[in-house]
Amino acid sequence: MINQIFFFYFSAVIVAMSLLAITRRNVMHGVLYMLLLFFHIAGLYLFLNAEFISAVQIIVYAGAIMVLFLFVIMLLNLREDIRKKQFLAIWPMGLLVSSGILMVILMSMLTIRIGASGIWGIAQIERVTQTAAVGTVLYTQYLFPFEVASLVLLVAIIGAVVLAKKRIK
Repeated sequence: MINQIFFFYFSAVIVAMSLLAITRRNVMHGVLYMLLLFFHIAGLYLFLNAEFISAVQIIVYAGAIMVLFLFVIMLLNLREDIRKKQFLAIWPMGLLVSSGILMVILMSMLTIRIGASGIWGIAQIERVTQTAAVGTVLYTQYLFPFEVASLVLLVAIIGAVVLAKKRIK
């Protein structure tokens, strides 16, 4: 019973914070709601006994990504007249795209086979730590996608530096 109460609390707060983050007119308020959202997602991971993923959630998302969002928002210095006209004409297209994504997610949830986890079942993960299991899979089976993701991030960082230098000049 207590497990369900905690799960419903985290679920309700995650949904509420995500709705508040995308519906606020003030961008800074939206970012702060997103920060609360990230902390509650980390709490949900802790509740599911995924301590490593919870720590990564707090360090990467609540730490690094939120600082990046705050810096970008402060550097953009959006004027009030631009913010008012921003999304008035294209909201039906956004509604169509988001409902399509929701349908894909719901259809994929119906086709997932529970318990088909390969060599890393729950018993295997309980024998080793979660960090060791994630590290072993990441650096053996998924090494190439991991390196491709690091190259994509490197290109994004270089692009951001180039754009920042052009803006300064």
